[in-house]
Amino acid sequence: MCPSYRATGEETDSTRGRARLLQEMVRGDLVQDGWRSTEVRDALDLCLSCKACSSDCPVGVDMATYKAEFLHQHYKGRIRPRSHYSLGWLPLTSSLAGFAARPVNALLRGPVGKLLARLGGVTTKRRIPAFASRRALRRALRGARTGEPAKALLFVDSFTRAFRPEVAGAASRVLADAGIPCTAEDGLCCGLTWVSTGQLSTARRVMARTVAHLDDGDDRPIIVAEPSCAAALKRDVPELLGTEAARRVAARVHTFTGALTDLAAPDWAPPELPDNVVLQTHCHEYATFKGSHPRDLLGRLGVEKVDEAEGCCGLAGNFGFEEQHYDTSMAVADLALKPRLDGIDAVGGAGRTVVVADGFSCATQIDHLAGDRGIRALHLAELLDPTADQPGGTP
Repeated sequence: MCPSYRATGEETDSTRGRARLLQEMVRGDLVQDGWRSTEVRDALDLCLSCKACSSDCPVGVDMATYKAEFLHQHYKGRIRPRSHYSLGWLPLTSSLAGFAARPVNALLRGPVGKLLARLGGVTTKRRIPAFASRRALRRALRGARTGEPAKALLFVDSFTRAFRPEVAGAASRVLADAGIPCTAEDGLCCGLTWVSTGQLSTARRVMARTVAHLDDGDDRPIIVAEPSCAAALKRDVPELLGTEAARRVAARVHTFTGALTDLAAPDWAPPELPDNVVLQTHCHEYATFKGSHPRDLLGRLGVEKVDEAEGCCGLAGNFGFEEQHYDTSMAVADLALKPRLDGIDAVGGAGRTVVVADGFSCATQIDHLAGDRGIRALHLAELLDPTADQPGGTP
């Protein structure tokens, strides 16, 4: 269940162990420092905030939510870890980087990039993803317009906009092909990076702005290509804001898989698909959207074998980029994802295996694990894109 517990085998890293320590903190007997407790902070440190416990635990313990609240209280009025600023505020900095993507990327690829990573508490063992220009999203979406009335909103999250705008274009084309033409909503944020780093006051402000924009009398479905963002809009937003508007927005949210499962035209048929797919389902999609699983959709669309790497990829948003968590991140990847990738023949050819990972974190971890083996993770939208050539496991 808990990825870090499976990786370390330490009881203190289990959901049970963390929940017990939080219980003692509330009681104030054994843990007497309350929200300032370093013992509780250290016990929660290796929680990946994957939310698996919220659906797998018999009593529904949501350690990710508890961790966010603890970090919020623990660091209130205090200096935070450097990664909380560098990674927690990434939606804002990535938006600014888009105005000068080419020079920024060139700078980050050199020694200055490593220095900035160290200053920000980010591991230098990973390559910093390249930022896309602001024009890239407009170009990606330009070819996706059909002229038909939009039946849904395509929520373009911060990470899709900043790092892989081509996914937004592919998603828009697939949805139109499936009878769900969309209008793209850009410039909004779900607030997840501030939640996972415990900056809940900022998260609420960001979420309130997004809800105010989306809850404007429009009742069309909101389709989100990034599973973690979809989960935040579906679950974190109504929990943190507690308003009727937030609940109305949450009720309209679908993942990309969910939209194709529930909203696609009955006669929709995708392009020819590969025989074999290695699938990494995002943890937040697994935990929050139980009724629409990518594995089931791929099976219905005709993929003969879906080999799912069950469990977390190990990157888990900011977690695997933080310097002190790199080794744990890789140990979690060793549990399921890395063995699946090691079994892939990256040469290609008939019947070749395709790797599918909708989450940006999952795709980034796959790219890191694959190294120079020529394996690249596709978003489901890229796999189903009617305008693309037959995709494969190699770029």
